[in-house]
Amino acid sequence: MTRDAIAAEEIFRRAQAIGQYYGFRSFASLAQKKRGQPKKDSPEVTLPAGLDPAAESVAGFLRQLAGADITLVPREPVFLWHSNLTPGRSGPKNAVIQLHALGAERAIADAVLIRAARALVFDLYKIEPEVRLNSMGDKETRARFARELGTFFRKRGPMLPEDCTNCAKRDVFEAAELLISRETSEDLPSPTDHLSDASRKRFEELLDYLETTDTPYALTPELLSRGNAWNEMCFEVRLPAQAGIENTPVAWGSRYSELAKHFFKSAPPAAAVVIRIPSDGGEIAAAKNPRTRFAFVHIGEEAKRASIMVTEELKRARIPLMQMIGIESLSEQMRFAEALNPPYLLIMGRKEALEHSAILRNRTTHEETVLPILGLADRLKGVA
Repeated sequence: MTRDAIAAEEIFRRAQAIGQYYGFRSFASLAQKKRGQPKKDSPEVTLPAGLDPAAESVAGFLRQLAGADITLVPREPVFLWHSNLTPGRSGPKNAVIQLHALGAERAIADAVLIRAARALVFDLYKIEPEVRLNSMGDKETRARFARELGTFFRKRGPMLPEDCTNCAKRDVFEAAELLISRETSEDLPSPTDHLSDASRKRFEELLDYLETTDTPYALTPELLSRGNAWNEMCFEVRLPAQAGIENTPVAWGSRYSELAKHFFKSAPPAAAVVIRIPSDGGEIAAAKNPRTRFAFVHIGEEAKRASIMVTEELKRARIPLMQMIGIESLSEQMRFAEALNPPYLLIMGRKEALEHSAILRNRTTHEETVLPILGLADRLKGVA
């Protein structure tokens, strides 16, 4: 059985650690730096009706982001984490952690969100969670899928529950969700059978990332998302039935470009995962900011994939390390590393990834040492 409620302090610290190891900067810290500067009015936004709880949480974050006047630079992705937990205060009974990838077009952002969410759920519950994954595609895909659902309900109407067929006359997606909740959706069409070429390519790229980084997942055709907020891939993280929380997802994630359009004149590509954890409501100690000893920078696809796989080992060993896995630009990674000012850089390019190694650079002496990935955590402990 799982823990009924987890200490708010523990939830916050573990979310903070996930942000550090997977490259998500604290939104609260960035907003803090903006204090004292002239505030920008939050935009007047009329949101679509019928947003699901995860979309409501993301919309709340976007309001704060717009009000904080944090500049989003084209082609410079920003990875942020945000929470309703605040150091120095008592936590709410329902802790919410959000991880966001803003301006990240490529599927590596989705892969990092999935890995980070899965890692946080495991850290909190000590149980291997399940990742369920699907893609609703773009507008073109949704239009195709809507037509297919319409045909399905017209042909199968007499064999389906009456309230489902009546609902389909109003909204075929809502009717499909209703069928799935009744566990009578065996023959329901799958959205992945109707993906546009662009959406299929994006989804295949994500699956390739997950498979080459040994991230377990299950394709789930009955996992649907609402088009008023979400687009492309969607996923949820669940605890297995034997854990005592059957049929209850702990986390929901998707691309949300449709929702972002309501807050930004030029909406960046954006994805998020919203994680909900029952909390004991206890007080959270004031934030501690221990100095980061290592900044891990990567160059190229092979290095990114290798870094995703080694992250869990480094986190378990509590190596004081920060990295930005989802940021492809080396100059952007180096700019962030300079701001952190760690004593050491850990560098991995294509050559090192293929040789299963990394370069450790002393930033004071400029001395470089090649370290094998196998046993890397133990070697870094010796340096730290």
